[in-house]
Amino acid sequence: MLVLYEFGNSVCCQKVRQVLCEKGLSWEARQVDLFHHQQYDPAYLKLNPKGVVPTLVHGDTRVIESTLICEYLDETFPEPRLVPGTAAERARMRLWSKAVDEGLHEGVTEISFSAMFRERLKDAPESQRQIRFRNIGDPRRRDRFVSTYELGVESPFVLWAIAAYERAFKTMDGELAEGGEWLVGNAFSLADVNLVPYLARLEYLTLLDVWIEDRPQVRAWWERVKSRASFKAAIADPLTQVEREKMREYGGKIRNRVRELRAELPALAL
Repeated sequence: MLVLYEFGNSVCCQKVRQVLCEKGLSWEARQVDLFHHQQYDPAYLKLNPKGVVPTLVHGDTRVIESTLICEYLDETFPEPRLVPGTAAERARMRLWSKAVDEGLHEGVTEISFSAMFRERLKDAPESQRQIRFRNIGDPRRRDRFVSTYELGVESPFVLWAIAAYERAFKTMDGELAEGGEWLVGNAFSLADVNLVPYLARLEYLTLLDVWIEDRPQVRAWWERVKSRASFKAAIADPLTQVEREKMREYGGKIRNRVRELRAELPALAL
């Protein structure tokens, strides 16, 4: 039996759910409410000492970190394969995993926080804000959250996030221009899965076109992604109407400034 500890509108959980859906697997979902700090509950910390979601439990096996969970699922349930067949292709796939884990994940967190979650935290009691900052655990993460809370879209961490997305989209457009439908040849793989939630979040924030309106290869890839049943089941359907409206509302507030900051990026020698 597969048990997934998750939070609905988490990009990492969306990534794992898409793999589960691609493979036609059934699982039990157990919600961990991040806004009520359930990720820091002692019982959950025994499963995931980092206090993040998702966590996958499969019998006696516990797997944390969404990228590792996706690879575990592909090895354990190999049909249909989502990992390419050759060593060279697997290396290309894992380059995309690194791009997400080492850049886009922090990037989407800062952009989302500056647009939306910052407003929610501003309305919370001071005691709740301090709990949120204190429980982050990783001093670097705390610095990012505090900076984005205080400065919003003007935080340097948001600028770095915009730069991380710019690098990723530039690479995507070049690789897709070589003729494949997907990021590693003509087979949908974990390379694509890893990126999908990070583009979806930008789209729901009404920010995606800031990067891809002049990138036809990426736009075509994105339309292919959204036509897959797994996208609807894992990402689109679980979102509530309220979540969609809030993302659209708050993303629209920073849209023009994000576009301006992106226009300044050539000076950063991307």
